[in-house]
Amino acid sequence: MEDFELFRRLGLALAIGLLFGLERGWHARDEPEGERVAGLRTFGLTGLLGGVCGWLGMLVGPVFPGLAFVAMAALVAVTYWAQIEENEDQGLTTEVALLLTFALGAAALLGDMAAAAAVAVVATALLSLKRVLHGWVARIRQFELAALVQLAVISVVILPLLPNRGYGPGAALNPHELWLAVVIVAGLSFLGYAAIRVAGAGLGAVITGLFGGLASSTSTTLALSRLVRSDARLGPVMAIGVVLAGSVTFLRVLVVGTIFARDLLAPLLVPLGAMAAAGFAGAGVLALAAGRGQRSETDLDGLSNPLALGTALSFGAVLVGVVLATHYLQLWFGAGGVLAVAAASGVTDVDALTITVARMTRDGLGLETAAAAIVLAVSVNTAVKGGIAAVLGGGRFGLRVLAVYAVVLATGAAALALG
Repeated sequence: MEDFELFRRLGLALAIGLLFGLERGWHARDEPEGERVAGLRTFGLTGLLGGVCGWLGMLVGPVFPGLAFVAMAALVAVTYWAQIEENEDQGLTTEVALLLTFALGAAALLGDMAAAAAVAVVATALLSLKRVLHGWVARIRQFELAALVQLAVISVVILPLLPNRGYGPGAALNPHELWLAVVIVAGLSFLGYAAIRVAGAGLGAVITGLFGGLASSTSTTLALSRLVRSDARLGPVMAIGVVLAGSVTFLRVLVVGTIFARDLLAPLLVPLGAMAAAGFAGAGVLALAAGRGQRSETDLDGLSNPLALGTALSFGAVLVGVVLATHYLQLWFGAGGVLAVAAASGVTDVDALTITVARMTRDGLGLETAAAAIVLAVSVNTAVKGGIAAVLGGGRFGLRVLAVYAVVLATGAAALALG
């Protein structure tokens, strides 16, 4: 190794140590001098020591860095034992960070410098986000954690074991693809659900509407409409949240459809994109009409956890039903049967229909028919959500939502016809 390359890598090892030391030193800035486990200098030297050991490993053999790491771990263990004798409530974070600093210092000499630097930055970010991460953990409910673990097991462990071939009439039921659809939809739903839970209700109807559209726009509409029923003054602001949730749904359906059939992107992009744009524009008009003086606190107790095992299995059952119904109706009535299923599915669930017709394009269903079915399903679902807002939230609230949705539906129909 040339001298310039050697000094460059040793410099990175030192920089990694100083980065860790800066964060740890700031974290322990209130502790008296001499009582800190490690600070800026210690971490800097540890990173440089790891780099030097990596350099020596290149000279005397690859075993040397491993033995040096074991010696470093023993030193850290002795230090930790001495600290815990004085303070029973002693964490291991700084000690683990020291070992990681040494290892990354060695990696800077022996491996990819960019990878070592990236790991150091990510690790420092994790160290600096202690309060934020602990706050998130504190807000997790027990049933949410259990549901997440359950889905992780049945998706990561079970999904690879499911046969990837068709069964049943027309080989329409593929266990692997059906369960993959459940995982994808549940993952998108949980993204929105987690955002609402982490951000909290205090961010108001706008954030709730945006993330609620990922979780469940129907549940979001129900929850916000109930709030308006209890306090009619919230109507102008809650209407914004409902319309935003419905508008995000169009983008969600576009993503889900193209995941299972990339060729659907072109025929779906114009109608769904136009409907989403019209919805967002309508939400902007509602915001201007509502004025700046109103703020709201939202409590979406009606928004269920989308990663609950029962919810995932229920969606899987609905998906199987839609797949079979679409198969037979297409067999009996052609494209008209597919559109009939789309209209019926839009009353309750859009994702199942979207995934079904997307998969059917691989078996000969025309892209235009598939796109029309998906747009029809989301249109029916949009009309249903408008009706929910009118019934639960009252006349004025319903009129605000329905006025925007009428423009959205007209825009979608025009875009689909022109396309």
